[in-house]
Amino acid sequence: MANSSTREVRTRFAPSPTGDLHVGNIRTALFAWAYARHCSGKLIFRVEDTDRERVTDEYIARAIETLKWLGIDWDEGPEVGGELVHICNPRG
Repeated sequence: MANSSTREVRTRFAPSPTGDLHVGNIRTALFAWAYARHCSGKLIFRVEDTDRERVTDEYIARAIETLKWLGIDWDEGPEVGGELVHICNPRG
């Protein structure tokens, strides 16, 4: 097992896109992004689509647009790909 001080930091933001992002989502995304960047780590953006009746592609697109507008970028997830893209972008 690797020494915990040498492991790469990986944070995650995983909203359920059943509506527009709210201030709590934004706070969580900002904290996860800032910590990942501070530690030279990665931010994983995962779309939680467990409520399939309410999740829409429109809400996913608006979440992506909102994060971009805020200047939050991610290292794995929608529009980026990555090692876990099949988990991070199950709809596309």
